[in-house]
Amino acid sequence: MAETAAKKTDKTPGDRPRLMLMDGHSLAYRAFFALPAENFTTATGQPTNAIYGFASMLANTLRDESPTHFAVAFDVSRKTWRSEEFTEYKANRSKTPDEFKGQVELIGELLDTMNASRFAVDGFEADDIIATLATQAEAEGFEVLIVTGDRDSFQLVSEHTTVLYPTKGVSELTRFTPEKVFEKYGLTPAQYPDFAALRGDPSDNLPGIPGVGEKTAAKWINQFGSFADLVERVDEVKGKAGQNLRDHLEAVKLNRRLTEMVKDVELPRAVTDLERAPYDRTALAGLLDTLEIRNPSLRERLLAVDPGGQDETPASPAATAGVELDGSVLGTGEVAPWLAEHGTRTLGVATVASWALGTGTVAEVALAADGGAAAWFDPSQLDQADENAFAAWLADESRPKVLHNAKAAMRVFAEHGWSLAGVGMDTALAAYLVKPGRRSFDLDALSLEYLGRELAPAAAADGQLAFGADDGAEAEALMVQARAILDLGEAFESRLDESGSAELLRDMELPTSALLARLERYGIAADRAHLEAMEQMFAGAVQQAVKEAHAAAGHEFNLGSPKQLQEVLFNELALPKTKRTKTGYTTDADALAWLAAQTDNELPVIMLRHREQAKLRVTVEGLIKSIAADGRIHTTYNQTVAATGRLSSTDPNLQNIPVRTDEGRAIRRGFVVGEGYESLLTADYSQIELRVMAHLSEDAGLIEAFTSGEDLHTTVASQVFSVERSGVDAEMRRKIKAMSYGLAYGLSAFGLSQQLNIEAGEARALMDTYFERFGGVRDYLRRVVEEARATGYTETLFGRRRYLPDLNSDNRQRRETAERMALNAPIQGTAADIVKIAMLNVDKALREADLTSRMLLQVHDEIVLEIAPGERKATEEIVRREMAGAVTLRAPLDVSVGVGQDWESAAH
Repeated sequence: MAETAAKKTDKTPGDRPRLMLMDGHSLAYRAFFALPAENFTTATGQPTNAIYGFASMLANTLRDESPTHFAVAFDVSRKTWRSEEFTEYKANRSKTPDEFKGQVELIGELLDTMNASRFAVDGFEADDIIATLATQAEAEGFEVLIVTGDRDSFQLVSEHTTVLYPTKGVSELTRFTPEKVFEKYGLTPAQYPDFAALRGDPSDNLPGIPGVGEKTAAKWINQFGSFADLVERVDEVKGKAGQNLRDHLEAVKLNRRLTEMVKDVELPRAVTDLERAPYDRTALAGLLDTLEIRNPSLRERLLAVDPGGQDETPASPAATAGVELDGSVLGTGEVAPWLAEHGTRTLGVATVASWALGTGTVAEVALAADGGAAAWFDPSQLDQADENAFAAWLADESRPKVLHNAKAAMRVFAEHGWSLAGVGMDTALAAYLVKPGRRSFDLDALSLEYLGRELAPAAAADGQLAFGADDGAEAEALMVQARAILDLGEAFESRLDESGSAELLRDMELPTSALLARLERYGIAADRAHLEAMEQMFAGAVQQAVKEAHAAAGHEFNLGSPKQLQEVLFNELALPKTKRTKTGYTTDADALAWLAAQTDNELPVIMLRHREQAKLRVTVEGLIKSIAADGRIHTTYNQTVAATGRLSSTDPNLQNIPVRTDEGRAIRRGFVVGEGYESLLTADYSQIELRVMAHLSEDAGLIEAFTSGEDLHTTVASQVFSVERSGVDAEMRRKIKAMSYGLAYGLSAFGLSQQLNIEAGEARALMDTYFERFGGVRDYLRRVVEEARATGYTETLFGRRRYLPDLNSDNRQRRETAERMALNAPIQGTAADIVKIAMLNVDKALREADLTSRMLLQVHDEIVLEIAPGERKATEEIVRREMAGAVTLRAPLDVSVGVGQDWESAAH
């Protein structure tokens, strides 16, 4: 079994410095194929699988080998001295996948944040750079490690140079020492180029000798001693193989010249200049966030091998770098005096709290002021005077506060009977408005990126003190967080002003977070018996589908195993082949639907039904588990997930419940009116995205279609197909509906063809005809992309920005993805903003009218309210008025309302 790099060599460098050299292109390419691109792609379409795999291997190798010096070499292009000498050199290599393009450049940026040396020289390959550095390093007394997927590097192996060669993706590296090279090939490293020349190399398009393989090549080198001696005595080689050698001798000589690595490339830095340097941790965190690489294990492994982090005075900035902190752990009777002294100033607030199934508790609170004063206390230890003072300060609108995720704090403070007001800044929401494309808004990452401070570990998520109340370390950590929140608030104020987003935070996002905190606490009543019956029904349907699938296959198999399903579908049943992937022919939902249409075999249909029923069962199981002790389901809303501004929910995700299927409607019957209320009321907007598109495009024809009072899709279809409204059939209307919504979502002609199951040419012709009738829409869609390409962002009607740097990318896939986002963001974002405004206005009007009825849910474009006895008419009037009047559009907003005893019966 091969000895791997994970198991460190017994050889230690002693007093020798240790240089590790990496072949950047070789390893990035291996990482690319080791990890599926579809699992490592940012929201803007940038694949990151090669980056992730390279970074993971880099972190592990630096950890295991502990080099004192480090460098990475890259190829510049395929045009090198080798290709000039042999024009067919590497000419057989396939085109670089689009998904790989751009990742090498980003790997270079990653290395820059780690202050790692990297080389690329015109006319030379990475191998030549590595050979030059390795040769220089040995002469300087270095121990050398070469990490590469190119076997030609074995010629560099010596007593003090080891090659780490990937044998399993990039996760397992085999150590090639002189002994290992001899064990593998029966040759010394110095003989390897001779051997490689005779063997040829298909990957480099270097021709071999017919009938001569590795064994024969190695035998000849051992027999004659060297390639030069073999050429000198070529006539002595017997048999057909010998004749083939003589016939191809000139090609083999060329192979030998090309295989030899150049060891004297002129480089800008010497080996002694390659000593590892501390990271720029702020830049590293920012790059990983931009690339949406959130794996905490990878980040920890990268940071663990930061040379600066191993010094007595770490180069990574401390949590209190440049900050004076006069912290106090407050005991009984000390909170009220501290607030009396400092509470009139803007304070950063940090908490350790927990929330589960509708209940929560605050275990710790820390406050910090800009002058350095800070305090920590345990709310459970407050006396009455302290509690009154703290509650009064929290609820005082005139006492400015800065929090990170204020909604969570509002929710748990309310469990203690405390209200939170005066929040002028939420650093999570501010960061979201500044960079809506981020996937994470963790306080520690923001502190590192914007303040240059690395925070101490946060307290335990379950609310328990990690070190014990007497230790003081936990209190200090939370006070440091409170100060970071305060300083981040100041940093974001200027950024929000620069982007014109300050008003959006103040007037929309902060009020919405306060409303959502109340919605989360209210929850919605659940009919457990109904949901449990649904779960049993879906479980039975799943088992029935399994039986039917086994019968269709003729034997039992695991329906959840793609490999077993592939065997049944494509080998045993010989069904038409679907798209080929690295793991075989795909069996995803689209592929199964295609198979169902291509064949009479019932198994694809059964599999689709099995997956749908299994998904519904999981959904219902999650709902049942989410029912709290009060009999209600309390979802958690997210304001910072969707870059367009739309809200989402988790634990449970209410947007997962199908809207238009019988099963989805049945599940919604499990959401019922609660005790003390008489009904549920639902309200949503009709065709809000299309109305927004009509407003933004100012297309007279589309606006007239909305204001005519006729069915929108029928009216538009009559114009596109040039027929009377009465002549529009169901298929025409279906196509136009898909077209209209597709444009609002940035759908391409190909996407439309897939959705309608028509040829791409027909879809393109349909779009062209549509644009002939609605030229304003066409002009708007072109204009919004052009403007975004020039400015780098799109904007909603209310100034919400979506930054799209990939609009100018050289990578076609990334650029086209960004273009679709540019088409989608202003329309979807404006619709999301309108829903938020409507929610705030409805809630305000209900409270001003002194009504008990309350809002419970917001899902998609719909809001759900719980109606108190006798308040239906007044509540419905408020809902209709405030939702319709949320904003004035050229295509007026239209509101639909329904009332019933459960969510489904209240549908409209």
